[in-house]
Amino acid sequence: MKDVEIKKKLSMGPKFVVIGGGTGLSVLLRGLKGFTSNITAIVTVADDGGGSGKLREDLGMLPPGDIRSCILALANTEPTMEKLLQYRFTDGILKGQNFGNLFIAAMNEIYGSFEKAVKETSNVLAVTGKVLPMTLEDVKLCAVLENGSTLKGESHIPIDAIKEGSRIDYIYTDPKISYPLEESVEAINEADIIVLGPGSLYTSVIPNLLVNDIVDTIYNAKAPKVYITNVMTQPGETDEYDVLDHVDAILKHSTLDFLDYVIANTEEVPYYILEKYVMDGSKAVLMGVKDEEILRSKNIKLIGSKLIDIRKEYIRHDNIELSRLLMEIAKKEK
Repeated sequence: MKDVEIKKKLSMGPKFVVIGGGTGLSVLLRGLKGFTSNITAIVTVADDGGGSGKLREDLGMLPPGDIRSCILALANTEPTMEKLLQYRFTDGILKGQNFGNLFIAAMNEIYGSFEKAVKETSNVLAVTGKVLPMTLEDVKLCAVLENGSTLKGESHIPIDAIKEGSRIDYIYTDPKISYPLEESVEAINEADIIVLGPGSLYTSVIPNLLVNDIVDTIYNAKAPKVYITNVMTQPGETDEYDVLDHVDAILKHSTLDFLDYVIANTEEVPYYILEKYVMDGSKAVLMGVKDEEILRSKNIKLIGSKLIDIRKEYIRHDNIELSRLLMEIAKKEK
């Protein structure tokens, strides 16, 4: 099929709004762009660790890390350019800093706007669809644990939760009021399908739901709402969580009948890989015997599928199979 025909076919694909952040979201986007070009990724900007955190502190800008990953996932660029934008310095004052982050930081300085910087970076890299920050407000993520302690800072929450020996009860942002971009609201209202995740439950997915009126906007949209659970638990964040625990956390930060579908992995993780994760305090996210029945009582359809993709001994979602499942839902509900 010629490039023109492929582009035409993709342009006629369903309108996706994908909400989250981190590695999980970028992995999904790389698969999804092969099925439709109508993609809007709404990405968390609550990150305060690593290179992004340093830029946030030094330049007073929003953290670019998750935005960069999603832009590169949807970019149509040469392999050398992608390697350049993924390059992380190993020495000197730039040690640990990512070139792509610096690129967005430079764009932010040139245009005096993080929103404009993201758009211009997307234009330079010929991005399929749109990548939008969840808000332009400088928000800090906070978590209240089940023992009553309050933790502050996205990068500190999992570490401090482990130290406290207590699970997360709920999260909020400081300031508590922040506003979504108008483009995000328009995309949600026009979407054929709205997808949450995959990604870190409390630090990548749920933070997007804390933006003012975004839960109501998603809830009132005509599109089906789909949540993709993680394959593995995350230490200090979702210890011992099963599929139902993940879903309950989403509903706790939104509303009871917020979701229409939940997609979960049913494939066993190979032992040689699982052993490595268990040593780091992570376990497979399992489906309970009664999960399907319980979710059905909440008017949520559970879809189980083999979704594991192992690359360089790291577990990721199989983004092609995941994209196929999402396309089926979008076409069915359209």
